[in-house]
Amino acid sequence: MFTILGADGKEYGPVSAGKLHEWIAAGRANLQTKARRAGETEWKTLADFPEVSQLGTNSNSAPPLPVPPADPFAPISIAHTTTTTLELEPASRWLRLGAIILDNIIGGFLMLPGFAILLSAGFFTENNQPNTPLLIAGFGALALAVLILLGIQIYLLTTRGQTIGKKLLGIKIVNFDDETNPGFVKAVLLRGIVNGLIGLIPVVGIVYTLVDICFIFRDDRRCLHDLLASTKVVKA
Repeated sequence: MFTILGADGKEYGPVSAGKLHEWIAAGRANLQTKARRAGETEWKTLADFPEVSQLGTNSNSAPPLPVPPADPFAPISIAHTTTTTLELEPASRWLRLGAIILDNIIGGFLMLPGFAILLSAGFFTENNQPNTPLLIAGFGALALAVLILLGIQIYLLTTRGQTIGKKLLGIKIVNFDDETNPGFVKAVLLRGIVNGLIGLIPVVGIVYTLVDICFIFRDDRRCLHDLLASTKVVKA
């Protein structure tokens, strides 16, 4: 992802190399335009970045024009390029399912000690007086496991757009429009909390959940929670 410096002195981005190709083709930028890669502070020309310069352009002589801010509600246009601007490949349905299964297995593994303590306390045995201290310890272990798991998952989702399962399988959540990290609001709040609360609504929640699952069979593999948060899942 790149940020460029327009002729008006303002910064525009971050955008992908494919989007820069569109701007170059439209005469809004050229290989002499100042730019910097995401995570870097040094300004260079676009010609210094192989993934941009190798696209090839004959617009070096034209000064860069101001680039208007992207309109998130504007339709995708391919008027200035014959190649797709999407650089990241959508994650397969099997990888997404595998990540969910892995997350549940890991969560269950972390909770095993708590369930073992409850079992030894007699919590799952009928007609038996449970051991109160062990019960408290068991529920405490379960609560601790949940807190640890939530902390790790929220941190990974916020900083990387990944859960543990997604990280292990090499996929991640990104913004739909510019393929950048979606952050806490989209990756956790909208995709997780809001989507989960809708699923808890009587009757409506069941229908919503089924439709959400079925949406994975769309061509773009975006479920309802992806549309809700304006995200997509891609190969990392």
